[in-house]
Amino acid sequence: MSTPRHPYLEDLQALLTASLLAALGIMLFRHAGLVPGGTVGIALLLHYATSIDLGWALLVANAPFYALACFRMGREFTVKTLAAVALMALFTMWLPQGLSFQNLSAPLAALLGGLLCGVSILVLFRHKASLGGLNVLVLYLQERFGWSPGKVQMGLDALVVLGGGLLVADASRIGASIIAVVTLNMVLAVNHRPGRYQPT
Repeated sequence: MSTPRHPYLEDLQALLTASLLAALGIMLFRHAGLVPGGTVGIALLLHYATSIDLGWALLVANAPFYALACFRMGREFTVKTLAAVALMALFTMWLPQGLSFQNLSAPLAALLGGLLCGVSILVLFRHKASLGGLNVLVLYLQERFGWSPGKVQMGLDALVVLGGGLLVADASRIGASIIAVVTLNMVLAVNHRPGRYQPT
């Protein structure tokens, strides 16, 4: 039996909500100088290393994965993912103009940022989209081999955090980055399981 589709307005609401939540999580990561996993972590590494605007860094980090999305996940998934990443990049540029932090500890930024990004990815997964990059690879591996998205994402994220650790060379920030990765992937591992969710 085929899974019923979400109406277009529900998809639009999901893209806007998830992209804004992800951008807020990324803002927390950047403020605390963290390097979480995924393409967000890769984009932050680019941002820290080159001073390129974070919004552009997010687009660059995701670019290599769009071909996989198009050929393996279908046009609908690719278009929605492109839209979500573009919105996330725009919100990442816009949020600092209306929101700032006077005091934010790295562990709290890691926890809140991980929860926000995890929920945003979960929302997009349920609307046949993602935040691009490693999310595309993770979803492909789930559909092709049945691998757990949370566990695969955790392994890939560990590699990104390791690279971030070599760049920032700060034990406290590395520890907080690990908290962010674990929090994000726990959200996915617990809540994203094939067959459990049926849109109505």
